Amino acid sequence: MASERDARRRACVDKAAAEVDSLAARGVRAGGNAFSEVLLVKGELAEAEKNGGPAFSGADGTALRASLERLGYAPEDWAWLLTVDVAGEPLDAALLREAVTVLDPATLVCCDEAAAALLREAYADDLAVVENLEEALLSPGVVARVCGMRVLNLGDFAAALGDAHEKQVMWARLKQIPPLGEPF
Repeated sequence: MASERDARRRACVDKAAAEVDSLAARGVRAGGNAFSEVLLVKGELAEAEKNGGPAFSGADGTALRASLERLGYAPEDWAWLLTVDVAGEPLDAALLREAVTVLDPATLVCCDEAAAALLREAYADDLAVVENLEEALLSPGVVARVCGMRVLNLGDFAAALGDAHEKQVMWARLKQIPPLGEPF
């Protein structure tokens, strides 16, 4: 019984690894825990990130990780995805949607308008049927439900870190997406 369960588990991990490797081979930049509940999506890169440095390694990443932990997420319970490829070009909307599908988050956080814009394009048909206009537009600060995910557009998170009031606005937005807990 245990060996059968272990074999199924191994097959799931192998499938996920193959899917992530396929995305990377097509220029997708992603990292973190591929089985996590939260996916941070970013399109406006800091200089270090533009030069091949690790994503979310600056002040924005530090603040987001601290915020998620304060909300109750485990420190390792997040993944990241950039909406630009290794050459710095925006991902094709279909490829972005495939990447999000592979990572399969319960909660997706757009960290800037570039990420939100490409996400709107990737999920245009799904957003078109959302009844609430602010949700359908992925307006900053509004939690939308899209294809079973909670989607929150923070606006320009990195720029907000330089202003005490804007940091509080970002914290208020993030407090809308506490961990969902275990399904029962």
